[in-house]
Amino acid sequence: MTHQYNRRHALKLLAAGLTALALPKAAVLAASTATVKKPIPASGEPLPVIGLGTWRTFNVGSDPQLLAERARVVDAFFQHGGGLIDSSPMYGSAPDVIGYALKRLGKPDTLFSAEKVWSPAGGTTREQVGELARRWGVETFDLVQIHNLTDWREHLAALRELKAAGKIRYIGITTSHGRRHAEFEQVMASEEIDFAQLTYNITHREAERRLLPLARERGIAVIANRPYDGGNLIKGLKRRGKQVPQWAVEECGCKTWADFLLKFIVSHPAVHCAIPATTRVEHLNENMRAGHSPMPSAVCRERMARTIETL
Repeated sequence: MTHQYNRRHALKLLAAGLTALALPKAAVLAASTATVKKPIPASGEPLPVIGLGTWRTFNVGSDPQLLAERARVVDAFFQHGGGLIDSSPMYGSAPDVIGYALKRLGKPDTLFSAEKVWSPAGGTTREQVGELARRWGVETFDLVQIHNLTDWREHLAALRELKAAGKIRYIGITTSHGRRHAEFEQVMASEEIDFAQLTYNITHREAERRLLPLARERGIAVIANRPYDGGNLIKGLKRRGKQVPQWAVEECGCKTWADFLLKFIVSHPAVHCAIPATTRVEHLNENMRAGHSPMPSAVCRERMARTIETL
């Protein structure tokens, strides 16, 4: 069903072109935002800076209504040109829900499938990867990561063999909630890996001290998890009725709090993708628009961080 996406994309481009002809030049320039992509250091392959996380949000079992709602979220993600979808066997039925959505919607060329191996999931590394591929309904994964470094030496050896055999394209490691940073740093410094996934957001910036500089030095792509601190950041700002500061709108390209929080993350030179999770299409739309240019400058990012500290 990939052709459906190609046809829709072509119609959208045509409509955009016709609209542009009817607009004054200044209006066209003001409306022309581009999806920001960053090259994966290991290959130069461009990756959209906003991905889709599935922790908690996609663990919905076989409920028909919830499955349909998650499929709509995935559909909207692809309509925005989304790429990386991240999951794990730790996330319950999330791999099956992704598989349901992909079967229903098709697998567009933009899909960048990211899974994890996790020792408590049972089975060897190869068996886990094969089972997860079946659940997703894909032949191969773009990225397989070692979830929270569990048995990382054994998993890493097997993942390297799978990569050499063309069964996966990239390999990586993950951590979250600021845990195990010393061991994480050791693996980043000593092993050949393509991706490192870690917690990084505007109120949790510990990774800036050592992990993010090391990633740049070693040519490792970084995925930022918990960009909204489990939802607490953005929900708190909206609940208190706070408005995005006017200077952030004018100087940093931030029209919404989603812009403010996500652009702060993905504008860091070492970060390649953030993976917010959501159950609602309107929130997905906000998240994806945060991946449009312009991005905040280094000066703007520091002002953004100070603003959140004072709220």
